[in-house]
Amino acid sequence: MYFDDHNPPHFHAKYGSYKATFDIKTLGISDGCMPPKIHGLIVRWASYHKEELLNNWESCRNGEQPKKIRPLL
Repeated sequence: MYFDDHNPPHFHAKYGSYKATFDIKTLGISDGCMPPKIHGLIVRWASYHKEELLNNWESCRNGEQPKKIRPLL
């Protein structure tokens, strides 16, 4: 996430040379692409942490530091 980023609430993911932007509410890709296996892992992780992602989105919009979110184990 980036401070002062545009709506809708989203996060950016990178894997090797791939980059994608994921909508937090729908977990769909709004820009870029990911390999299918990695896309599935990202969506799984984000679905477990949707509330934390939304809270971090609000923190970033307010100029505050986002909190760390646990990785997918």
